[in-house]
Amino acid sequence: MSRDHPAPGPVRDVVIIGAGAAGLSLAHLLAQSASPTVTLVEPPDGPLRPPERTWCYWDRGTGHLDEAVSASWPLLRVHGTDGRATTVDPSPLTYRMLRSTDFERLVRSRLARSPNVHVVRATADTVRHTADGAEVRCTDPDGRTLALRTRHVFDSRPVRTPPPARTRLLQHFRGWFVRTGTHRFDPSVADLMDFRVPQPRHGLAFGYVLPLAPDRALVEYTEFSRTALTTEAYEAALTGYCHDVLRLGPFTVESAEQGVIPMTDARFPRRTGPCVFRIGTAGGATRPATGYTFATVQRQSRAIAAALRAGRAVVPPPHGRRALAMDAVLLRALDTGRIDGPDFFTSLFRRVPPERLLRFLDGATSPAEEWGIGLSTPVGPMLRTALELPFLPRRPASAGPPTGEKPR
Repeated sequence: MSRDHPAPGPVRDVVIIGAGAAGLSLAHLLAQSASPTVTLVEPPDGPLRPPERTWCYWDRGTGHLDEAVSASWPLLRVHGTDGRATTVDPSPLTYRMLRSTDFERLVRSRLARSPNVHVVRATADTVRHTADGAEVRCTDPDGRTLALRTRHVFDSRPVRTPPPARTRLLQHFRGWFVRTGTHRFDPSVADLMDFRVPQPRHGLAFGYVLPLAPDRALVEYTEFSRTALTTEAYEAALTGYCHDVLRLGPFTVESAEQGVIPMTDARFPRRTGPCVFRIGTAGGATRPATGYTFATVQRQSRAIAAALRAGRAVVPPPHGRRALAMDAVLLRALDTGRIDGPDFFTSLFRRVPPERLLRFLDGATSPAEEWGIGLSTPVGPMLRTALELPFLPRRPASAGPPTGEKPR
């Protein structure tokens, strides 16, 4: 059985720091066999534990997390600034939504049945290299120091100072879970990008609507720009979007969520010591040009688990080189204003077959397919940006608070 504190002294095969999407996903996959032995360090209740979040991804068929999926949509829709809606069917893929509490509840129930996984409620303070691996020093809720000895550490804690980058944007948002007085939503269609909102002077803005029932939905206002907004500014934007664009009529806000995630071409190191690895957003799992993270975390966790069972400790690159190169070009083109963001994304959904476009966003397309998708973009500005990127310096970022996770 999983227990609060492992017996003192033994060297565990793996210590996982952090119990967000990345930490829990890796522990969950490692719990499915008798080896390796795992200690999961999760922060106690307090400011280090994030509020409830929403994660979305697309997948085909059934999966091991289906019990935690709270909603799914077979159709996707994008609204251009011209008001025209484009609805696409990406089958066999469907768009799925997880609430972090449902995901955590499912994974924790499975971890509790695994004899090789131990859960420690503590704050991880330091990681020190040793002759046979590493030692993770933690402080438990009673102020006691715990020393966890291990062969391998997988650390999912957010980095405080991002690596140097050529382009550094933010994807920031606030979302409302709303209930309307009448049926206002189509539960079969998710609105991924609705550009019928006022556009900022720099970057782009869009609405995002995930219907949960005919009278309930997650309605979000998102910007891609250099700086986040105040809560009051998000509230004003959401009010305008719900009333003036969606025309919801009377509605109530049942709960809200807010966050920010970097959109950057920085190179996130996946290894910080001989046996210390970074996973999740801290290890570069977030797709730079979209903010989607959850599906990448699942793929990366499966690869790490398979390698550990084979006697190797590796964290594979979360994204391919071609995908990162194309994202770097797009981010720079958006940041410089060489391309119109709403027109760019609207054109992709109108001109590229939807299943191929989602595979492209997952980094699962062939060079020939990517070439065809590239021809659907503004070729001149994108080519100019691609030619200048190798000559641009990567500049360090100033220290700041760790970023939250985007609900994508």
